[in-house]
This record gives sequence, structure tokens and C-alpha cells, in this order.
Amino acid sequence: MAKTAYLFDPVYMEHRTEWGHPERPERLAAIDELLRKQPYFTELVRVEKMIPDIKYIEMIHDPDYIARAKREIEGGDSYFDSMDTSVCARSYEVALYAVGGCLNMCDCIMKGRARYGFCAVRPPGHHAERNYAAGFCIFNNVAISARYVQEKYGIERVAIVDWDVHHGNGTQHSFEGDESIYYMSLHQYPYYPGTGSDSEKGFGSGKGYTLNLPMRMGSGDEEYIQAFEDFIIPELEQFEPQIIFISAGFDAHANDPLSAIDLGSDTFYKFTKLLQDVARSYADNRIIAVLEGGYDLEALADSVERVIQAFVEE
Repeated sequence: MAKTAYLFDPVYMEHRTEWGHPERPERLAAIDELLRKQPYFTELVRVEKMIPDIKYIEMIHDPDYIARAKREIEGGDSYFDSMDTSVCARSYEVALYAVGGCLNMCDCIMKGRARYGFCAVRPPGHHAERNYAAGFCIFNNVAISARYVQEKYGIERVAIVDWDVHHGNGTQHSFEGDESIYYMSLHQYPYYPGTGSDSEKGFGSGKGYTLNLPMRMGSGDEEYIQAFEDFIIPELEQFEPQIIFISAGFDAHANDPLSAIDLGSDTFYKFTKLLQDVARSYADNRIIAVLEGGYDLEALADSVERVIQAFVEE
């Protein structure tokens, strides 16, 4: 069994959204409950939450934005920057813990305590821009983590594969001028947030290091696997990443209420296996998956379990 790390803490459920909001604490409860029933659960390397040094968040987000998030959220606002991003008084603190936990996971993987890691954190992050919260996201967990492994461990080439049903506008915009971080996304298109056309390829020295694969409404397992095999994997093999991050959203599942994509839970297992082949060749087996979307509780938990199953059985 491959050493696999797992980040979860009840504090991540203290980010309370408004009644009826799809991004709700029960998402993590469903994941953790199912994982605890698996025979491999006791063998998972546990990673702890942490409040990070703000300097790491400032690698992606403007200091004024971070200060404003603290002031407005802790000041009692019910929404932050958009009506999508529902918050409570503890949401800023929980968002810090989400970033810090992900950075602890980076340390765990980079120091060889585990090969693979899954971060069951919330709020999610890939829609968060440098100066603006959007799409349920406050801080961009994956983007901060990618820059962190470069700054702390000297990693030269980072790949981010985003299979959430929504395009990760915040992550793309963080790195689209940077050839050292290759951002790849498959997403329903046209759809929220409206970015992610196949013409968006980066700019300057980063041109060619953004890959968008817009998927049509109704696309299913076959179309997604083909996109992986024809585009994602060949590009990764050419790039030779030293670590792979997954923006692991599961809202492309057929049962998800927020999408019109028809993936089954086992398809996320197949995605993971394809990425493991690349990681084995170029990245010293290092993959970190960070939870993004996924709003049908059963489909979410099943899909996460399939990813971790792929990790542990390596």
C-alpha cells in the first residue's frame, strides 16, 4: 500500500454558509464518514490544520485583500465580495486553516512522509482572485500551495490539473504569465465563471503553459477520458512536472445538482491512475489533491473515496 496522507479537521465545518447553500459543512462530514469505513483508513498519514504565516498567502493574494477579508468577515458580513460567497464570523479563520493545512500537506509530501495526499478542506479556492472572492472561494488553496513548494523546496516545474466542472479562473490568472507552473483545466463551457475558452493559453513567458479543454454540456466518461489521454497526459509528459496538484472538484459527477456533465465516480479513479503514471515518471510519485466542488453528498463521498483508493493501492 502506497503511503497516502489525509487532511481533515472538524474546524473546516465551522465555515457556515447560508441555509440552502450548496457549499455546506455536510460535504466534509460525508467524505470523512465514508473514508472511516474503509480498511485502509487507519493506515492514512494524518496531516494537521495550521494557521499559516500570512506571507505565504501574500504570494497569491494582495495584502489589502487579506486585510479586507479579515475585517469584513469577522465584522459580521454575510457575504464577501459576491452573493455566491456566503460567510459567517469564523469563515476567515477557517479559510486560514484551510491554507495552512494544505501547506502542512506540502511539507508531508515533500519530506517523503507520504507519496500522495488528499486535502478535505473548505472553503474551496480555485475561483479566488488576487483581489476578489468568488464562487464560494476566499483564498486560493492550490495556487498558494503551488507557489509554496517552489519557494520552500526549490521545485522548478509544477503542474495543476483542475477537473472541477467550473473553470478555475483564479488559479489560471495567478500563473498565466509563468512558465514554471502549468495550469490545465477541463470544465463545462460555457458556464460559470465564463472564463476558460481554448484560446486562453497564457501570455508572455507563460504562453503555452495554460491548457483549457472546454467540455460541452452532456459530456461523459468517454469524452473526459479521451481529453485526458489526448491532451492532458501528453502535455504533462512534455512538461515533466516535479509535483502534480489536483484541483479536485467532483461537481462534474452525473448526480451533481450544479452541472450538466455526466461522469461516474469510477472516472475520477481513472483520472488519478493516469496522473499517477506521470508522477511515477517525473514527479517522484508526488501528487496532492485539494477539494474544490462537489455538491451531491453521496456522489462526492464516493468519488473522493475512489481517488484515495487509487492512491493507496499503488
